[in-house]
Formats: sequence, C-alpha cells, structure tokens
Amino acid sequence: MRSIDETEHIGTAKTAAGEAPDGGEDVSAWIRAQAQARREDLVRLCAELVAARSVNPDGDTRAAAEVVRGFLASRGLNPRLERQLEHMPSVLAELDSGQPGPHLVLNVHLDTMPPGDESTWSVPVWDMIRRDGRLYGLGMGNMKGAVAAMLHAVDLLAQLRHHWSGRITFTAVSDEVVFGDNGAAFLLRQHPGLTGNALLCGEGPGYRRLAVGEKGVLWLEVAATGEAGHSSAVRQGRSAAARIARAATAIDGLTGLRGTLPPELQGLAGAGLELTANVGVLAAGSFIGQIATSGRLEVDLRLPPGITADAAEDLVRAAIGGDGLTLRRIKGWDANVTDPGDSLVQAWRRGEVLAGLPAADLAIRLPASDASRWRQRGIPALCYGPQPTLSAGIDDYAVEDEVVNCAALYALAALSYLQGNPPQRPSIPAPPLIGDLP
Repeated sequence: MRSIDETEHIGTAKTAAGEAPDGGEDVSAWIRAQAQARREDLVRLCAELVAARSVNPDGDTRAAAEVVRGFLASRGLNPRLERQLEHMPSVLAELDSGQPGPHLVLNVHLDTMPPGDESTWSVPVWDMIRRDGRLYGLGMGNMKGAVAAMLHAVDLLAQLRHHWSGRITFTAVSDEVVFGDNGAAFLLRQHPGLTGNALLCGEGPGYRRLAVGEKGVLWLEVAATGEAGHSSAVRQGRSAAARIARAATAIDGLTGLRGTLPPELQGLAGAGLELTANVGVLAAGSFIGQIATSGRLEVDLRLPPGITADAAEDLVRAAIGGDGLTLRRIKGWDANVTDPGDSLVQAWRRGEVLAGLPAADLAIRLPASDASRWRQRGIPALCYGPQPTLSAGIDDYAVEDEVVNCAALYALAALSYLQGNPPQRPSIPAPPLIGDLP
C-alpha cells in the first residue's frame, strides 16, 4: 500500500479521469479529476434523489433507498436494505481492503423535512432545477446533495482498495430528521460493530464549515390543570390557559444561557454555546365561554456544551414552578464533541490540502444529526456537506460546485484516515472554532 502525499496535488494527474492508478501515482489528482469528470453524473443522481420523495413524517424512504441501492449495485458493491418498518428502509454497503486497519463509517440520511407551504417556492419542489450554479429541490441541502457526493466517493474508494487498509461501511439511513428510532438507531442495535472506529457524516453545518460537535437536544412536555367553571367566574392565574401561558414565557426566558466549555473547546464562540428554548406546541381549553381545565405545551431545547440535559430539565422545572403544572421528558441527550486534535480531524485537514481547498472553520452544529449516536458511544465523528446555510428551507438548494467538491473531499479524507497519515500544514494557521454565522 502506497500512501498519498500532499505534494501530489501539484501538477497534472497522469491518469486524469481514467482508470484508477494501480501503482499509487497521483492518487489525489486522480480523485480530483474523477470528481470533476463525474459532474454531470452527480447532477443526474441528485435529480433522481429529489424526485424520490422521502418526506418525514411519514418517513417513507423506499423510493430514495432504491435510487441508492441501484447506484451501488451498478458499481458491483453489493448493497443491502435493512428496516424495522416496511416503509423505512436503510441502505448498507461494505468495502474491505483485505488488510488489517481501522473501520470507517460513512453516513448520510435519505429522509427530508416537509416542504412547508409549496406556494411560497419559486422553483418546483419535487423536480431538481439547475440554475446559476445551484441545484434546487426539496432535500438538496439536507441532504440529497451529500448522498450523491458520498455515493460517488464510495465508488472511488472501492476502485482504490489497494491504496488503503481496513474497511468502510456506507450507511444511507431513514428516520433521521425527526430523531427517529427506525434508521441509524435501529442499525446500531442490530449491528453493534457498526460503531466502527470513526464516522464521516454528510450532514453539513452550513457555510462550508466542519462540525466537530453538535448541541444536545431536550424535548419536554408541560401539562397544566385549572379550575372548572363558566368564564365569568375565572380567577387570575388559576385557569389552565393562564398557567400554561406563564410557563411558556418562563421557558422562553431561558434562551441565551451559556454553559462552561471543556478545555478542548476553549476559544469557541457564537450561537453554538447558547441554550435555546422553543415552545413549538401550545394549547389550552376547548371553548371560549368556559375556563380552560387543561393545557399543554411542548418545548424543544438545544443544549450547548456545558449544559447537560438533566441540568436543563432542572432549569425548566425551576422556571415554571409547580402550581398546577407537571413536566415530562419526551427525549433528550447531551451536547457531544469530537476533540479537534483527533486523528479523524487531522485526516480531514489532509483531505482539504489534497483537494486544493481552504481549511473549513470548525463549528458546533445547531441542529442534531445521527453523528451524535456515534459520539455518544465514544466514536469520533465529523459532519460536512453541501448544505449552504444552517438548515433547509423554502427553495432548498445546494451549490453544484460544493457537491462536486464533497465527492472529492469524502474520498480524500477517508483515504487519509485509512492510511493513518496525519497532515503536515505548518504554513497554514489553524482556523478558529466558531458556532454561529460569520
């Protein structure tokens, strides 16, 4: 096995975009040339994925999984479908170099957020539109652009098996956007060895950033009770509606609290370090002329490093008080971070050098991703993808060049990690750790 060298990215690839180099020459240049040569294939694959509707809820990923399965099968990579529910398949494929080495997991998800009000879209929701260097369509940012890029990276790595040691497992999972139990969580229960030694996830934090961690999540339900009677007999603050409204205001006041950073993240700044508390559901009563006897709210808290889920729940309980109110946890987990000095981060940095791309700023992702499931098991995990902003929205898109670049970056970073060669970047200062917009 011959390792790639950082000087290889200078000059012209001897093999250009042809067959994989068998003697180990110009491997990084070949990968870059391949990514560019596959541009039209990548765009077509993105269009197929957008057309394969996979909105969650209800999370039906069968069409998208078939697109992924078909691509991998056409490359002779023997994919398989696994599912807990019939309509939520995930796709797996395994590459083995035949040499001992680390196990790297590559992860993307197939489901998308709903489109919202389709009348507000200026482009078709379900048909990908190529315009002004952007690829528009539901899920392109989160994260069908990354799915296409990682599929092509897997194909490139399969052709380069003699250049790396260890094995790779590719996972395209269902049920991610709602933190569901039927995708990555199901696979990890079924296959404990799927934890591997490291994970690269296509879930981009936006703005060409590299996420070494993400905020924790805490979903809570607050229920209120109140006195019954005609509306004319209501007493101040005693109805369920008044109690639940007061609780909502108290919870909203927690937004902006900051935790204490662990030593490896000292110097990080921005929204990734602040607690946010969003009251997403609020309801009380059933008729305007009666005192509301019951009410409820559901709140989504995003937790920075330094504020645990247990501590956040205690903060909510103290903020709302106990008069006619009860609190129930729906789900939650702590913030999770990979040490910026980890060998996986160093391998990514080397991939950036070999791809001829600037070093991405490090960030804490604000939304959650399946990478947290690996970090919670002590496995280093990074998130990077062509999502252009913090989260998908109306007129969802990915920049076409970023999709192409990601295909090269995923392959080069994986190759570097599986060769065990840390990067040497003495002339380039380390980028800052950041957690919000520029």
